[in-house]
Amino acid sequence: MHIQGQAAIVTGGASGLGEATARELARLGAKVAVLDRNAEQAEKIAAEIGGVACACDITDAASVTAALDKAAAAHGPARILMNVAGIGSAKRIVQRDGSAAPLEDFTRVVTINLIGSYNVSRLFAAACAKLPALDNGERGVMMFTASAAAFDGQVGQQAYSASKGGLVGMTLPMARDLAQHGIRVCTVAPGLFATPLMKELPEAVQQSLAASIPFPPRLGKPSEFAELACHIVTNGHLNGEVIRLDGALRMAPR
Repeated sequence: MHIQGQAAIVTGGASGLGEATARELARLGAKVAVLDRNAEQAEKIAAEIGGVACACDITDAASVTAALDKAAAAHGPARILMNVAGIGSAKRIVQRDGSAAPLEDFTRVVTINLIGSYNVSRLFAAACAKLPALDNGERGVMMFTASAAAFDGQVGQQAYSASKGGLVGMTLPMARDLAQHGIRVCTVAPGLFATPLMKELPEAVQQSLAASIPFPPRLGKPSEFAELACHIVTNGHLNGEVIRLDGALRMAPR
């Protein structure tokens, strides 16, 4: 699918990997809707890229529907969905005081990362399936954002790894399900990237993490994630695939 002129949705588009993806889509000529819980930051990014900001809680169906409606009113029906919104967590199963890890933490992470991504995707797909097919029979494309932790999660990452592993497991069946509608589905599993959250860590910690990556021995650039996300859109034979983007990193237990 050609990106130029298409309407695109980016969840978590106000910062980090989502922001980089929104900016790259806009650079390539897409009409971008920036969906994020941080309405103020979403407005800032949207203004800078000539897009539209939509305050959105991806776990709430009414919130997502309102955001998609606002985006469609501004740009027309979307054919591109980038699911980038998500949160992290690290809780040992048995806490220092001997108590069990709080169930609420596990539930929150899975609800946002996995259920929230599915929520946006099902609503996007239902609308996209009604659009006329393009010349190649394609109607749309969506991407999920998993993590290297889906494959080699570290100590304490049970909730995070489970949520991202769920996205990995959902990729192929969703691609098969939506094939009849001409909608492709892929997932990117990034490793360690120089996001705002990562940059909050001490410089020595960042350097240590970067040194653990075989090659190149540095943190990934958000722009590299965005480039791959956009390549998935333009490469019509990419479907049902999970792509690791991690410099050959395989994370140690801790």
